[in-house]
Amino acid sequence: MLASTTQIPHERTPQAPVYVKPLANNEQSEVLQFLSQRAIHTVSMMSLIQDNGLVHPLNRGMFYGCRDTHGQLEGVALVGHATLMETVSDRALALLADVAQQCTSTHMIMGEKERVADFWSHYASAGRHQRLACREWLFELNWPNAPLSLATGLRPATAHELELVMPIQAELAFAESGVNPLHVDPNGFRARCLRRIEQERTWVVVEDDRLLFKADVISKASSVTYLEGIWTPEDNRGNGNAVSFMNELTHRLLDDTKSICLLVNETNQRAQSFYRKCGFRFRATYETIFLPRKDFPRN
Repeated sequence: MLASTTQIPHERTPQAPVYVKPLANNEQSEVLQFLSQRAIHTVSMMSLIQDNGLVHPLNRGMFYGCRDTHGQLEGVALVGHATLMETVSDRALALLADVAQQCTSTHMIMGEKERVADFWSHYASAGRHQRLACREWLFELNWPNAPLSLATGLRPATAHELELVMPIQAELAFAESGVNPLHVDPNGFRARCLRRIEQERTWVVVEDDRLLFKADVISKASSVTYLEGIWTPEDNRGNGNAVSFMNELTHRLLDDTKSICLLVNETNQRAQSFYRKCGFRFRATYETIFLPRKDFPRN
């Protein structure tokens, strides 16, 4: 269990002290306003809150707020399977890291490189160790790169296509984290994939029962949409088809949002070149730290 309230000792904060406590659903509007100030960096948290509220099992963690004695937010963090944070002070970051130390189910910590480094310096003081770390580049698109073409066959996936998209999503997760969610949490992973399909957030191109393109809207806020799981088979790369698919997808998504963002591994130059062809531009460097998990398969 995580502590319900933690306060920074007086000697660490010569100014008014701050404290952390779990956030409740009646604080949703305030929290969304706080996070919206840097929406491109907080879209994942905003989307979860808008979809589920601040308190819900589907968040796979607990939202915490760090406030000063006047009640003003200095930080918000989701602590759980994925630990994410947004802070406006170093002391809020340190205190949220102290709270996160008590969570035993964390799979990864993700955020801007400098913030994750500071967060980890506090978090690791409890003896926590990394299993894997990777650096990623945040790319953003604000305007479609080319005129719209409607001849691609792009559409939202249907529930009948779950078996087509789910293994690909698992393969991509394994390539990034070294953990296959179909082995670790098959029922939960299936449910999450199906839910995205039912929300019409999984986009596909399918011909003759063969998947030619897939992209998932993982997070969606009014101003930013975050994409993940973008894939096309090896024999369909380099011929311009994937660029056409992405062009149509970005046209459709930008009807409802101001920008689209995604993360690309720092070492994946081929993917970086592809997204630049699609009109995306570099915005920030991110760090993702994966933690050891006792329930991961040994073989």
